[in-house]
Amino acid sequence: MAGVQQGWFQPKSVSMQLFRDTNFDFMGNKLPLIGLSLLLTVAGIISLIIEGGPRYGIDFKGGTLLYVKFADKPSEESVRAALSKKIEGEISVVAVQGTNELMIQTEMRNEKELQSTRQAIEDTLASVFGSQPNKLDFTGAAAARVFERLNLPLQKAGVFISDDDLRKLITETLSFRDKQKGGILSSFDELSSVPGMTPQILTVLKQEAYLGKYLVRNTEVVGPRVGSELRTQALLATLYAMAGMLIYVGLRFEFVYGFAAVIAVLHDTVITIGLFSLFHKEISLTVVAALLTLVGYSMNDTIVVFDRIRENLQRGRKGDMTEIVNRSINETLSRTIMTSGLTFLTAVALWLFGGQVLNGFAFALVVGILVGTYSSIFVASPILVFWQEFMKNRGNNSKAGGVPPAVTTAKKLAAK
Repeated sequence: MAGVQQGWFQPKSVSMQLFRDTNFDFMGNKLPLIGLSLLLTVAGIISLIIEGGPRYGIDFKGGTLLYVKFADKPSEESVRAALSKKIEGEISVVAVQGTNELMIQTEMRNEKELQSTRQAIEDTLASVFGSQPNKLDFTGAAAARVFERLNLPLQKAGVFISDDDLRKLITETLSFRDKQKGGILSSFDELSSVPGMTPQILTVLKQEAYLGKYLVRNTEVVGPRVGSELRTQALLATLYAMAGMLIYVGLRFEFVYGFAAVIAVLHDTVITIGLFSLFHKEISLTVVAALLTLVGYSMNDTIVVFDRIRENLQRGRKGDMTEIVNRSINETLSRTIMTSGLTFLTAVALWLFGGQVLNGFAFALVVGILVGTYSSIFVASPILVFWQEFMKNRGNNSKAGGVPPAVTTAKKLAAK
């Protein structure tokens, strides 16, 4: 078409920014915030010393962990007191918030105790909440056990049903128990709605079985030797990740940049572990996974700021290192808040609604995102400023013929 400029139909790109042309003096307010970091770090280290190190979960120290669901809300103290009489060592009984479940954990000293301790826990629960040895505990019973218990009594009661039909009825009954009632029935009469369940069969079931007050939903058993190996491997994985990032950032920028980034990541890890100790939270394999995730997340955020600092140095922007760092952080502030803010909201939702199993993982994410974003600005970046001032005091600018250190650094980076 004549008179129409080329590219007229191309849409304009739109960039979303929360903040435009900000000019916050981050470096001017760094000392109080660095003091806050030191306070949190020291508090965490003191807590770790008092507690004798991190509070490891079953993954690292070995032991038995049972998730037990109850018909009614159980008493943590009564269960803990009963278990303490039969099992030696540390016993942890924690209620799962919003449910009638308990997490029962015991510490193991050797491999031989694992199965015996698991059996001791179940025997203790049976004594506390009652059992009927001559009857089948229908709560949690498997289909084969139910079939063996009912087959002959049904024949004696004059209820004629083939083995295949009985197995099918039992399968549907247990499916109703587990899927509709969460594994625990309040009364056998609830089974009357199951297709094929007749009053005669229900009467025999009541005679041969009883409804237990609890259900062992899941059991985790880890030997002490395996736990020790996992602890060592988790520590090595974290150290290897930091070493790899130090090498990467050192090659991409300069060694001082890599050093600053690793110090920031180490700062994030120490504070997160310290807060776990202060709040008496366990460190499990999922928490280590969260820490490794945060190591990469924090490093990525730091690299974004460092990239902008390098660009501004290469462009020969006016001002000393403090001004250049301030300008670079302000220019990346919108991106930082968008990415960190959205990730933080997701982590908070997981922390609040993810349940007890994911609580430690989500807590590590929430703390790590906050501390990691903060450290990119108030830990890693000030190290660059301190280094530049240190080199200036040593007279590096005179060796460069009076050229300001920031410009000298820009020339080195441009030559790479």
